[in-house]
Amino acid sequence: MTPKRKLWLIDASYMFNARHSVRSGYEFSYLRLRQYLEQDGPIWRAYYLNSTPNPPSDGQDNFHRWLRSGPPMGPKIITKFYGLKQQRADKAYCEECGQKVSLRCQNQTGEVTHRVFNEIQKGVDVGIATLSLIHQRNYDTLLLSSGDSDLLDAVEHLSEQVKTIELVVFRDGVSSELQCRADRIHWINDFAGDVDNIREQAPEADAQQAGAAERRNA
Repeated sequence: MTPKRKLWLIDASYMFNARHSVRSGYEFSYLRLRQYLEQDGPIWRAYYLNSTPNPPSDGQDNFHRWLRSGPPMGPKIITKFYGLKQQRADKAYCEECGQKVSLRCQNQTGEVTHRVFNEIQKGVDVGIATLSLIHQRNYDTLLLSSGDSDLLDAVEHLSEQVKTIELVVFRDGVSSELQCRADRIHWINDFAGDVDNIREQAPEADAQQAGAAERRNA
């Protein structure tokens, strides 16, 4: 029987933020995670999608280079990057008050107004959906590391095309709409000890540490 071909699509921002559901400060290894997933068969292709500042730092470049490196040194993951979008953050919704309230920089003094904004990723969800569709003739199983409900339409279409949908996610920030449409969910929390970032593996540990700044911006 021919083994099923698998495509793995990774929302880097989701993975970085949701990892804290294991414990505070938990770090995982993309190399060890890929090795764990490939116990059920090889992954045909993997993509890591993230929004990054321009230009990236040397540390980010090193991390990206490590991600793209083949085994045994790296996890052999293709990287795709998108810009960051600035979103004004001068107001926020207060649940207790039931209305929007003004935000102010604590360092603002006098008449000079400090511009407050968040940097948010743009294009990653569209990129994931696009890759899942343009490659649909090349794989049987989609491994999806994202909790974004914006991917629901693409997931439903692929499911109707008899693709197997498997989520590779943490127990935090995953849309219930995605969960109920998945054929299988790999909860990373359940095998976190098998894929954690072992510090004595210096090249990998150094690379992941260097990439932390990028993922905080995601």
